[in-house]
Amino acid sequence: MNTASGIGMTSQRTRNRMVERLREKGISDEDVLKAMSIVPRHIFMDEALAHKAYEDTALPIKFGQTISQPWVVAKMTEILIENQPEKVLEIGTGSGYQAAVLSRLIKQVFSVERIDELTKVARKRFIQVGYRNIRTKTGDGFDGWQSEAPFDAIIVTAAPPQIPEKLVSQLKENGVMILPVGDDKKQNLIKVTKTANGYTEETISAVMFVPFLQGTVRK
Repeated sequence: MNTASGIGMTSQRTRNRMVERLREKGISDEDVLKAMSIVPRHIFMDEALAHKAYEDTALPIKFGQTISQPWVVAKMTEILIENQPEKVLEIGTGSGYQAAVLSRLIKQVFSVERIDELTKVARKRFIQVGYRNIRTKTGDGFDGWQSEAPFDAIIVTAAPPQIPEKLVSQLKENGVMILPVGDDKKQNLIKVTKTANGYTEETISAVMFVPFLQGTVRK
């Protein structure tokens, strides 16, 4: 990790303060809190916004996308790891921050991003911080990653209007998918558990994510 800048020199202290705020807001899994304290969020955003990296707020990245609020990252991760998954699919690599947090807790992370430039930038960041158990590709998130299915768990970081059945089909039985569902006015964070006959749904909380769009964007 590059620690030449001021933010790099002080980031561990500011990360620790962020973690304490997450604890105060109800995040209790110590492994998740440790991962949040280790991963350098400032590496996963534009340098101009790095001074805000450890505030509990979503921040803009390129192409109208965002790096999620740390509480949301921690909450989704906490739910995802309840059954100790070893192989997880992320839909929506974005900045790479969520995948980086997952990589500290899970053996294999696969991440799909529809915007090719974001995929390339995220790969460089993973190399920079030494996270080598993350595989990425540019693709349509609605298609998942069929050649690597089934997955123990799936995390979706953009909001479709309804639960994508194709992604549910790529879960193992009893596997969990955590995702926001809704439109640009109202969304809920949903926990989906695959069963022998379909799946169950549990509403976690109200959230607001960027929309889940189909197709890919390449230069």
